[in-house]
Amino acid sequence: MRVIPVPSHLDDRSLDQLAASLGEWPPSEPVLLDAHATEWSSPSGFTALLTLGQSMREAGLPTPRLALPTGDGVASYWAKAGFLRHAEELFELHGKVPRRRTEEQSDQLLPVTAVREARDVHEVVGRMTERATKLLKQELGLEASVVGGFGQSLSETCQNIVEHSGTGGWVAVHIYNFRRRLGRKAAVIAVSDAGIGFRRSLEATQAKRFGDRWGDGPAIETALIHNISRFRDPGRGQGLAGTKRYLARWQGKISIRSGTARVAITPAWDDEPPMTTGLAWFPGAQVTIVIPAREESA
Repeated sequence: MRVIPVPSHLDDRSLDQLAASLGEWPPSEPVLLDAHATEWSSPSGFTALLTLGQSMREAGLPTPRLALPTGDGVASYWAKAGFLRHAEELFELHGKVPRRRTEEQSDQLLPVTAVREARDVHEVVGRMTERATKLLKQELGLEASVVGGFGQSLSETCQNIVEHSGTGGWVAVHIYNFRRRLGRKAAVIAVSDAGIGFRRSLEATQAKRFGDRWGDGPAIETALIHNISRFRDPGRGQGLAGTKRYLARWQGKISIRSGTARVAITPAWDDEPPMTTGLAWFPGAQVTIVIPAREESA
């Protein structure tokens, strides 16, 4: 059995460590994801772990095992975040599984939710935006116009799963205090899918233009920076453009990881490079959006 350690703090950046430990794909032996020492996970970590389990199931591989965190309250938080409810369908769970409870309403998170088809997008966005309105106003001090933009960003990002990935995915929203980098709270939207990725999605229409330079990085850049979609219909590919305009206005951040690359549009408070290539491969695509609180509400 191949043991894959889960980082102690799992987020969109430390996902690179998890991918590197994953090694060849598909795995040649059964997999155990060892999260017993994991102390914390962001929504990006939760959705990526579910994407990995989903990818193994869709590839017809043996059901992976997941060793749950043993730290005080960590597994309970994973349950509260809605992760374990979905994980038990994709993994063989090992360790103390918190007693299942009805998910509580929270001022800090919107639990992990599955997005499987077009109608899910409208249901998920409607439900999450309704709850997020109060959350964003009270926790981040944001105005109604900003909350509306949040709903649009969430909708466009989820819609990308349905239109481009070829399979389903996951979305979650949490609020954190970005004390060191930002100095105030921010909402984090994470969307991950187990689909074909940006390179394969755009290959038929864009690869010839790039020639030997074609790869995961240029594919993400084509979609995120240049607003190009694999669909030729007028107006397609403008969803990310609208999200970028919205995030630029509010000092927000977006990063997309797909295959072996990550491309980010970052505000002044973040130091992530615009493009990172040569990463270990990870299935599907992962999108992370960060929306800061108003400065005067810090």
